[in-house]
Amino acid sequence: MEKSKVVFLDRDGTINKDFGYVHEIEKLEFLDGVIEGLKLLNNNGYKLIIVTNQSGIGRNYYNLKDYEIFTNYMLSELSKKGVEISKVYYCPHIAEDNCECRKPKSGLFYQAIIDYNIDLSNSYAIGDRTRDLAICDETDIKGVLISNEGKNGYICKGNLLDAAKYIINNE
Repeated sequence: MEKSKVVFLDRDGTINKDFGYVHEIEKLEFLDGVIEGLKLLNNNGYKLIIVTNQSGIGRNYYNLKDYEIFTNYMLSELSKKGVEISKVYYCPHIAEDNCECRKPKSGLFYQAIIDYNIDLSNSYAIGDRTRDLAICDETDIKGVLISNEGKNGYICKGNLLDAAKYIINNE
């Protein structure tokens, strides 16, 4: 079976505007450059996998059904715009639960690596916080931080489109 090249994506603050515990479809607002960046990655053979902390579930700010409704709506809107997301992995826990799936821990990434037979050396992680790129410290996956200031030695780009262009230009 051929290995997949993947871009792991954080959700809130990377794909959509982070209003804090986003779970209402009327608050879905894609950030500038997201649609174009995701399409560029899809068109260049990358599978897109979202890995997101959703502690709002564990904090009882919203429930699993609310999360699923929002996620399905977001995926539908992306699909209408020509973007294919292969899968969304989420952690519903709060930090105090000390689970293996909450970023910066890497449990969800490793599950995806198994599920999708991922070629680590040709894959990337993109996020707006360094915890979104923690898998890069453990594997050959390369990270791109959505930030306008350099942090922790990561490549930093202002938005997802700039991150996608960087990835495509460095294949």
